[in-house]
Amino acid sequence: MTYRAPLKDMLFVMNELAGLEAVSQLPGFEEATPETAEAVLEEAAKFNEQVVAPLNRAGDLDPSSWKDGVVTTTPGFKDAFRQFGEGGWQGVLHPQEFGGQGLPKLIATACNEMLNTANLSFALCPLLTDGAIEALLTAGTDEQKATFLPKLISGEWTGTMNLTEPQAGSDLAAVRTRAEPQGDGTFKLFGTKIFITYGEHDMAKNIVHLVLARTPSAPEGVKGISLFIVPKFLVNADGTPGERNDVYCVSIEHKLGIKASPTAVLQFGDHGGAIGTLVGEENRGLEYMFIMMNSARFSVGMQGVAVSERAYQQAVAYARERVQSRPVDGSAREAVTIIHHPDVKRMLMTMRALTEGARAVAYVAAAASDAAHQHPDEAARQQNQAFYEFLVPVIKGWSTELSIDVTSLGVQVHGGMGFIEETGAAQHYRDARILPIYEGTTAIQANDLVGRKTVRDGGAVARAICAQIAETEAALGQHSCAGFTAVQAQLAKGRAALEEVVAFVAANAKSDPNAVFAGSVPYLKLCGIVFSGWQLGRAMLAADAKRAEDPGFYDAKIATAHFFAEHILSQASALRDAIVSGAAPVNALTAEQF
Repeated sequence: MTYRAPLKDMLFVMNELAGLEAVSQLPGFEEATPETAEAVLEEAAKFNEQVVAPLNRAGDLDPSSWKDGVVTTTPGFKDAFRQFGEGGWQGVLHPQEFGGQGLPKLIATACNEMLNTANLSFALCPLLTDGAIEALLTAGTDEQKATFLPKLISGEWTGTMNLTEPQAGSDLAAVRTRAEPQGDGTFKLFGTKIFITYGEHDMAKNIVHLVLARTPSAPEGVKGISLFIVPKFLVNADGTPGERNDVYCVSIEHKLGIKASPTAVLQFGDHGGAIGTLVGEENRGLEYMFIMMNSARFSVGMQGVAVSERAYQQAVAYARERVQSRPVDGSAREAVTIIHHPDVKRMLMTMRALTEGARAVAYVAAAASDAAHQHPDEAARQQNQAFYEFLVPVIKGWSTELSIDVTSLGVQVHGGMGFIEETGAAQHYRDARILPIYEGTTAIQANDLVGRKTVRDGGAVARAICAQIAETEAALGQHSCAGFTAVQAQLAKGRAALEEVVAFVAANAKSDPNAVFAGSVPYLKLCGIVFSGWQLGRAMLAADAKRAEDPGFYDAKIATAHFFAEHILSQASALRDAIVSGAAPVNALTAEQF
């Protein structure tokens, strides 16, 4: 199935919901006008539709392979990645002083969505490189920045994130890779890292590994972890790759999905020690790595939106072609295409509404991140940063969880042929399954939402968001037609449910943590549903004001918001009940009773 970037919807969300015009007025973003954004998105669409998307199926059928320590990527990936770098796509978000374009995160987010929709496995390499760039921009020395950033931003080199070890999954306190100082400012690293995305490949001249390890004097636990740059090839004085470093890929994983993305097991120091340099200060590695992780978590949330969009497009195309059964209302005596059947419409509307709602939340968050970095007023920067940070675990957790539902529905729309690999519908389902797991499981995102984002400030940011939702309810209440009234009513119920849950979490997290954390993932999902309903309610208002310009497009936006309110936002009250009253049965059985 051919991918076509949903440019119209992307630009609508950017302009009407995320406030692109206001973003373009921030200091440093003056050139990022709506006209510029549209031009950039059109070019991104061409590249991803024509170059990257055709490789998606090939990557599933002919994935990356490992032999004698060498990883060979899917045929076509290397050339596509060269074009990606030459086109400047790795540098859209990053500073001009290191060769980037310095555009807002809002524009970069739309570009990244297209890349991930075109080919999830391919897009993982730039995603990890973005994280490495962010970490070095924050904590790297001037020399490290000068050495590595221009090459990473140009796409000549790529970056990785090395956290996980065989004995240390999500518990980073158990990291045991050691870094021994050599007395000349360098360290030798020894240890094994697993689940390293694009830890070895043939698409770039060098791979820059950012590695968590412990120095001999480090305290136990997470406070004793440092971050190191360990390049595959040591860098010569002239900036070119030099001697091979002592870090080797000993195998790659065989996976359910994202098969073209090589997931490496890396061995450091089997031949005398892998040479690395410290990033920032010793024992602050986890802090720096979280910069990479937060960048990656937002991007993985966008992967959820992206694979949902791809599955939706394929399901619609199939439903328009597949002839099966006469219509239930007797309007035709012959079989019709299945897109005319009410339940197929229900499935397609669910896929569409979930995808559009999640996209809107993520784009609004991206614009808040831009304001948090560039707004001239300190109070405005802090407010936007708090809003963005609250949304990140929701975007990561909710957008990836819904992608499982959306891609599963995509298989269902295809019927039996969805279960047959040749249609390609199953690939989206398999690819999506990793998204709620890597870069922090949904439970980890929910723990973050409870502990760092709700309890720490007593629910202040959450209540401030609810106040904004109430303003949208009031605006919807100015319209008397049934659709607007229904959305307003369901949004009010959803917001009230969220306020009750926030109060419950803030009041009980310390006194009864088992009760609160039993409902942490439902709390995250409640936030995702209510925030999506809020943004689709705002979209409904914007579409109504413009519907005369393009009735087909804007009427569809209004109908999608109405559907979301009645079929998805209406679940909010049930989630509230499960969170506030349902902890006891979650914790009722002892470990031995399972």
